[in-house]
Amino acid sequence: MLTLQHVVIAYNAYTVVKDVNFALMPGQIGCLLGPSGCGKTTLLRAIAGFEQLKSGSISLQQKQVSSAQKHLNPELRQVGMVFQDFALFPHLSVADNISFGLKRASKAEKADKVRELLQLVGLPNLGNRFMHQLSGGQLQRVALARALAPEPKVLLLDEPFSSLDADLRESLARDIRAILKKLKITALLVTHDQHEAFAMADIIGVMSDGALQQWATPYELYHKPANRFVADFIGRGVLLPGTVLADNKVAISLGAFSQSYNTTLAQGSRVDVLIRPDDIVHDDDSPIAAKIIEKTFRGSHILYQLKLKSGEQVQCLALSHHNHAIGEDLGIRLDLDHLVVFPA
Repeated sequence: MLTLQHVVIAYNAYTVVKDVNFALMPGQIGCLLGPSGCGKTTLLRAIAGFEQLKSGSISLQQKQVSSAQKHLNPELRQVGMVFQDFALFPHLSVADNISFGLKRASKAEKADKVRELLQLVGLPNLGNRFMHQLSGGQLQRVALARALAPEPKVLLLDEPFSSLDADLRESLARDIRAILKKLKITALLVTHDQHEAFAMADIIGVMSDGALQQWATPYELYHKPANRFVADFIGRGVLLPGTVLADNKVAISLGAFSQSYNTTLAQGSRVDVLIRPDDIVHDDDSPIAAKIIEKTFRGSHILYQLKLKSGEQVQCLALSHHNHAIGEDLGIRLDLDHLVVFPA
């Protein structure tokens, strides 16, 4: 449904997007995830038709819409867009906002479409309200309904939940995912929030400095990061120094562990091993203990910052039923099903 091949976007001598390649199948929900300034929104705007390409190509339904020589105008691409600030008209009602893009439809057709979409986005009785009468979550649903009204082939969402609080962001992302799946619409989301990305997307592209670092499922990004940037950005952790042993085992200060992540490393090689907070389990019966130097209460869990006897620091995400004090020793063990290893 959507294909990008070797896409490069530049402003004069400054290259913003560097040789990006990916594709979305019909009905698939993708996400461009990365920090501010990494080029993800510029890429989204290029797909919509608001930015020109320096080189490469963008195709919709296997028809080229952008290249260095060709540029199809946004209104001809059958692409819908939900903007970061919603971009709704304050002087129009909810119903009139939704029907705004239905220029060729009759009054009865518009009314039917608005009724159908309001039902779909969970706002069945709010058609006559104005924007100042709605909550942030309701405004987002109106923006989605307006983007869906012309029945786009691809829906683009630019940081659509950034103005909402954290709990609402994740729940709304799940709701919108369910709507898009029901309609079998191909969509591409841009966000800097990995929780949003995981809640909504089938496949995610992590971007940094204009380049696509990895294009993979959420599971693969977390357990099989392509490089250090992805490993650090997805489910943050720390890197502990280690040494490769025989039979693809790795020794670190917490013990020796099997790994299948990087099988090309020679025995004796120095490596860095990624340890995430959920890799370390609180266990009072463990012979290994670490001193608590910081703690952050997170409701059901407490995130402990721990100092090992080696002087290295790790984090442990433990259930908050047992509340340990700063300065205490905490018994820990490693639960490493997927050991992520990089050359030192």
